[in-house]
Formats: sequence, structure tokens, C-alpha cells
Amino acid sequence: MTKFITVLIVFSFLFATQFSNAKELENSPESIHTEGGEGSVKIGDCPAACDVRCSATSHKSACLMYCNLCCKKCLCVPSGTYGNKEECPCYNNLKTKEGGPKCP
Repeated sequence: MTKFITVLIVFSFLFATQFSNAKELENSPESIHTEGGEGSVKIGDCPAACDVRCSATSHKSACLMYCNLCCKKCLCVPSGTYGNKEECPCYNNLKTKEGGPKCP
């Protein structure tokens, strides 16, 4: 009976620490991102975000290539199909060798 109670206490402690860690992670500032801000897109979500960003262009393949490169570096894609780059300063500040904007 003593072994049972000891095992029960140990599992209760482990169970309680799991939930306390989950709450800390939910409330951590690193996990909270504003819509469209840097870090708001996960690397796996870049292709879908870039599909939306490049949906209205006539140069779709180039747009998708550069958008995905920028997204993977900045973890952000501005909303809409054009403009709104102020939402993602990293995305906005990436430049080509000539000094022009790299990200669509």
C-alpha cells in the first residue's frame, strides 16, 4: 500500500509540473506575435503566405522565390498582395546588390 501511495504522489507531482510548464509557455512573450509582425509566420507556413502575397502578380515564379527567401529569413510576410511592408521591417529592409527592394 505504501508503494501505491508513493507512486501516486510522484505521478501527481509530474502531472502538476506538466500543466504549470504549459501555462508558462502560453503566457511567455516569445509565443505572442501580432498579426503580420515579425515572427508571426512559421517556416512551414511561408509557402501559403507567399501564395497569397504573390497571387496578383504577372511574375509569379520570381515573386514566390523571393517571397519565400524573405519569409524564411524574417518569419514574416506583409498582408495583402502589395504594400504594407511596414508590418515587417526585416522583410522591408532586405535589399538587392543594387540597393532595390529584395522582397515583393
